Amino acid sequence: MKVELIEQSTKLFVEKGFSATSIQDIVDALGVTKGSFYYHFKSKEALLMDIHLRYIDDLLRRQKAIVENGKTCRDKLVNVVELLIGDIEKQGAVGRVYFRELRHLSKGNAAIIRAKRAEFRGRLEAIIKEGIQSGEFRDSLEPKITTFAVLGVTNWSYQWFNPEGALTAQELADRYADFILHGMSAPEK
Repeated sequence: MKVELIEQSTKLFVEKGFSATSIQDIVDALGVTKGSFYYHFKSKEALLMDIHLRYIDDLLRRQKAIVENGKTCRDKLVNVVELLIGDIEKQGAVGRVYFRELRHLSKGNAAIIRAKRAEFRGRLEAIIKEGIQSGEFRDSLEPKITTFAVLGVTNWSYQWFNPEGALTAQELADRYADFILHGMSAPEK
């Protein structure tokens, strides 16, 4: 029942927004009572926090595996891009809630999620720094700004990317990785 509550509320949060979705809306959609909801969550915010934690903890776990198992910084960076874009295909609605509804978490809960986001960002920045030091990436790159650029390009995609559209998630990830690694300049002749 907990998983069903999370899935249904995620759909409703995407459709109506967190604020406009009531606990009654969630339980009505599932045909259960409010008691079923409160058995698993003490509040609507606790449900939202659960959604956020599941999403970011899963990303952190998979990112850590990429960092530990990747051979080169280039490979690690490409794999992180693939991870983020692939999640749009696999968890699009959850991603929308994750990026859009953070503002509805209490100050303390939001701080927990922001710290985890900072951990993800820090690992990506470490990949970029290591790539600069090893000569895989240009030494003129500013790691922090480059990290924000990579995350901006990939994370914003949840707003517009449709995995059933003209590009697959892998094709988009490949194009982003190419753009990130090679920029927009044509090769010198």
